[in-house]
Amino acid sequence: MAGTRPAGWLGIEPGHPLGLQTLPYGSFTTEDRPAEPRTGVAIGDRVLDLSAATDRLLAGRAHLFSTGSLDAFLDAGDLAWDQIRAAIIHWLSHDEYREAIEDLLVPGESAMLRLPFSVADYVDFYASEHHASNVGRIFRPGREPLTPNWRHLPIGYHGRSGSVIVSGTPVRRPYGQVRPAGDGGPEFGPSARLDFEAELGFVVGFESLLGEPVPIGRFTEHVFGVCLVNDWSARDLQAWESAPLGPFLGKSFGTTVSPWVVPLAALQHARVRPPSRDTDLLPYLTESDDWGLDIEFEVRLNGHVISRPPYATMHWSPAQMLAHMTVNGAPLRTGDLYASGTVSGPEPGQRGCLIELTWNGSEPLVLPDGTTRAWLEDSDELVITATAAGPDGTRLALGEARGQILPAQDPAAD
Repeated sequence: MAGTRPAGWLGIEPGHPLGLQTLPYGSFTTEDRPAEPRTGVAIGDRVLDLSAATDRLLAGRAHLFSTGSLDAFLDAGDLAWDQIRAAIIHWLSHDEYREAIEDLLVPGESAMLRLPFSVADYVDFYASEHHASNVGRIFRPGREPLTPNWRHLPIGYHGRSGSVIVSGTPVRRPYGQVRPAGDGGPEFGPSARLDFEAELGFVVGFESLLGEPVPIGRFTEHVFGVCLVNDWSARDLQAWESAPLGPFLGKSFGTTVSPWVVPLAALQHARVRPPSRDTDLLPYLTESDDWGLDIEFEVRLNGHVISRPPYATMHWSPAQMLAHMTVNGAPLRTGDLYASGTVSGPEPGQRGCLIELTWNGSEPLVLPDGTTRAWLEDSDELVITATAAGPDGTRLALGEARGQILPAQDPAAD
């Protein structure tokens, strides 16, 4: 298989987390060319300038990468995705291409990574039964933790695409209204219950028409790949505003994504049976393929590991999410991003957000340096990384979603 061949003249072992079996796509600039975004493909500790490589070796497809963004490439569809991936593997694994592209390999540390595509719409789901059950137990103690609809459809909300930011961009603590104390009116100020959510994002390539649902079996025709997502959440703002409609300002102030998009083609060895396959569902949500994913997350707060959520436990598959998102005829647009919702497992150390890890702040985390956290504090840095199962027991790197909390800025200040 192509994913297990040695990388030829590159000298990269087949099991490298960013070897030929991975080949994620992104957008970058360099210090000497700061105004020239280029499309890149990560390989080992380097980045292949795909904009220049296609201009030299695949001129018929070079226009897909001329802007330095993935937008045109995503829109080109699955045949183009397959052709480009096969060409890159061929170039990087055959010695005769060394002279043609060796000078187009940029050291990874010198590549300044950008938001890899223009985000069209953003939808966030609630696909983890463990997360949904924990939140239900927190807010509805002694009652059935899941709402009656949860096992029948993937629940989600429509977010704000304009506040999707690339990893490394600081996140400012938001202001907003919070629940009144006693019989008083609502209070206004900076969020005191700032949280993260470790999630997996799915990047839509090929669009669909208004009024035409996307059947569950056409998932791979429309979704190009995955990225990591941190759906930052102001829990106090969210609690006050979410009755009766749901998340709004408590979510829309910032959503961090990893700069590398890993194509679905790289995840074939990570596919597992999702729990929803064993439930009785309406026909439009019944899938014959297994699109659960063996992906292991790791969450670090100020350098300390606080959680290792397993994506394989997620109840709803991305194909089911896509089918439900479009079943009413809502169209897909190139660059749409939809996320899984918090990834959480059955064990306490597998919970993918602070509201679960600290049980809504009542059981603060004690970090190895002796500090405690019920919620995120100013200057805290949160880093989400993940790996996916690859060929022959290898693991594929999915990059990182990194963000540091900046102090709130009073909207009434001059």
